[in-house]
Amino acid sequence: MNLLTEPYVSEREKTCCFTGHRAIPSEHLDVLIRALDETIRTLHEKGVTEFRAGGALGFDTIAALRVLWQKQQGLDVHLHLLLPCRSQADRWPPEARLDYNFILSRADTVYYVSEAYTPSCMHTRNRALVDGSAYCVSYLLQNKGGTAYTVSYALKNGLSLINLGERFL
Repeated sequence: MNLLTEPYVSEREKTCCFTGHRAIPSEHLDVLIRALDETIRTLHEKGVTEFRAGGALGFDTIAALRVLWQKQQGLDVHLHLLLPCRSQADRWPPEARLDYNFILSRADTVYYVSEAYTPSCMHTRNRALVDGSAYCVSYLLQNKGGTAYTVSYALKNGLSLINLGERFL
C-alpha cells in the first residue's frame, strides 16, 4: 500500500471514478454487481485501466471489491483509493471495517485528503475523485446528497456518466 501526499494522477482517458449511495436495497445487489462487472469490462475494452473509489460504505465498497475481483480474474486494472481521512471507518460496524481494511490492503494506491476529519474532507474527496477522470460510474437514485453533488460536478467537468441507478428507477 502506498500512502500518497498527492492524489493519483494518470492519463485522464484511462481513468474512471465511482460514486454512489451508501444505502443499497438488498433487491438491487445482484443486478448492481452484474452491472458493475459488465461496466468495468466495457470500460477496460475502451482503454480504461485506472479506477478511483472513495472508500465509503455501500456503492463505493461494492465498486472497489468488483475492481479487485476483476483484477484477480486477470484484467489489467488498478484500484486507487481517495479517502477523506484516516478515521473514515473507525465507527463502522466490524464487518464493514473488515471489508474496508481488505480493500485498503489490496489497493494500488491510497491517498488521504486530510489526516483527520474536517467539515470539508468529504467534499474535497468527492472533487478529487472526479478531477482527472474521463468517466464516472454512479449509483444515483435521488438528486440530493454527496452522490448527487459528485455526479453534477462530474457532468460540469465533461465526464462521461454511466448511472447504474437508472436501472432501478
